[in-house]
Amino acid sequence: MLPALVKESLPRLTRAIKLLPGDPRPDAAFILADELTGITAMVAEKFTNERTADGIQRALHLTVGGVSLGLESVLAVDSDEAALDFLVDNGAEAAFQAGFRQIKELAQMPEDTLVGEYDNDPVYAQRRLRDLFVDICLADPNQNWSGPERFETQLKQRKEVQAIVRLAGWLRRHNDGGAINDADLNAEGVIALAIIFAVEGGGRIVARTGQKEFERFVKSVRKNKPDYEAGWAELVAKVPAQHHPVLLQRIESYRTSCTVLQNIPGRTAMKTLFAELENYAGSELEADYD
Repeated sequence: MLPALVKESLPRLTRAIKLLPGDPRPDAAFILADELTGITAMVAEKFTNERTADGIQRALHLTVGGVSLGLESVLAVDSDEAALDFLVDNGAEAAFQAGFRQIKELAQMPEDTLVGEYDNDPVYAQRRLRDLFVDICLADPNQNWSGPERFETQLKQRKEVQAIVRLAGWLRRHNDGGAINDADLNAEGVIALAIIFAVEGGGRIVARTGQKEFERFVKSVRKNKPDYEAGWAELVAKVPAQHHPVLLQRIESYRTSCTVLQNIPGRTAMKTLFAELENYAGSELEADYD
């Protein structure tokens, strides 16, 4: 059996530096080395232990990754020659700032649909930024590195989470009983309540509820037998178009798999139904019974 071919994927900065011996521009290597030394010193001061050899080496690896990530984002073509041209014409600092800006923007996006007060805490935000920077940009200059791929994967995931959180935030602001401003947010729970209660019809937006209101809702649905699809259409019509992809996807899921909606028309006990609702809504339910 032939050995599998392993494609070399060194950091873009390393690949660009390898072209320096054949570059005709005077002092290009000296200027680039001086810039990278300055960036490494700054990274060591802010993100590693600048007083130890390990800290300096770690800072160097973060500099390599940060500059390489920035180059991947600013280059119009996938070319090591173009990367070297950018470094010579614009400086390594510009590439590093472009890479760090990407990490900073990623860190500001929600990682989970469960949002807590601590997510907006400056200390936690700084720690989250640091962890992401290390996770994505730590790159040995002489080994294969997958930082750009990890960044794109996390960016895609966080954009999906952000879309869910933004829909839940809109639903909270337009809750039929008044806006909900709690710092803690269970985004999936908010969306679940809105979709479940929408089947009653009337266009009400329910982003939070309690047991009493749920019992009223169940009795109403059992008595009036509303058209679920019509109720969902009313909800979609009220929600801004930018939130429709998430909302429609969730409606499709709940249409076929929501046990609360499936069991309401039958004789399932109210206590059982409310317990099932808790599985969907979680902390977005109010404890309104003693």
